[in-house]
Amino acid sequence: MRGYDLDLLRYLQVLIEEESVSAAARRLKTSEPAMSRHLAKLRVVFADPILVQSGRRMTASSFAAGILARVQEVVRAADGLIETQALADLANMEPSFTIRANDLIVASLGLPLLLALRKDCPKCEVIFAPEVDDPASDPLRQDSIDLYIGATDVMKPEIRRQTLFRDRMRGLVRKDHPILDQPVTPETMVRYEYISVSRRRRARGPIDWALRDHHGLTRRIAMVVPNYHAMVESMKDTDLILAVPGVVLEHISMEALGLAAFEFPLSLPYVEAFQAWHPRRDTDPVHRWLRETLFRVSRQVYQSARVVCP
Repeated sequence: MRGYDLDLLRYLQVLIEEESVSAAARRLKTSEPAMSRHLAKLRVVFADPILVQSGRRMTASSFAAGILARVQEVVRAADGLIETQALADLANMEPSFTIRANDLIVASLGLPLLLALRKDCPKCEVIFAPEVDDPASDPLRQDSIDLYIGATDVMKPEIRRQTLFRDRMRGLVRKDHPILDQPVTPETMVRYEYISVSRRRRARGPIDWALRDHHGLTRRIAMVVPNYHAMVESMKDTDLILAVPGVVLEHISMEALGLAAFEFPLSLPYVEAFQAWHPRRDTDPVHRWLRETLFRVSRQVYQSARVVCP
């Protein structure tokens, strides 16, 4: 074990997590030949191949996979020694954070998050990137975004995530919509047409499955839009129904827009919003401060609404 140091452990952690010499090199901003030399040294030190060829790609050896959690813990503890000093210098830093989120999240969290961050770090900048069709795991892996905030993306196994809030879907209609003339039932629900929200152009989801599986009913979808706020101001002029998370209702002027909302008489799953990041950011003290601030702000913002905070 001579020649063993913390930097070598850091190379070990990243190589196991990425299962790729080139990806590990990109992540640690070094060359592939240099990373190959680190892998060769690790193989000597641990008397194990660390990464083994599996078809056209490499995978972690059973030994490497077995020690990953312990290696991450050691590196995290070592990085924690410098965290206090790093956070003490926040007032002099000028970090720029790129966060992918939909219009609902930006509308409700954007300004409160910026104000909270700037209490500690007056020169920080927050850039909100729009949700697109590509899975959010890809830009997190490629380090082109710092955080993902959302509810619909399926994350790759290594991506870390933390629940921010859970919410229920509700129906948004004009205030004198005929569906409100009597108690809303599955049968009255399907008398009217709906607007679905999906950036991937998916018309159907949990509402349709609940209607079909428990009541043998099908609703009609007239339009699919990419975000929640695209149609809100137009709802007063139509008999269409827009399904929205309840938190949306807390951030629009229902009376001024001539709108009303109702509960769906269905057993629907919670919409779970979370923040997600790549494990390479776990021990970064500034990134951890960003995540903790976001979590705190989300609780402050959403606890006033009818949502469930963890």
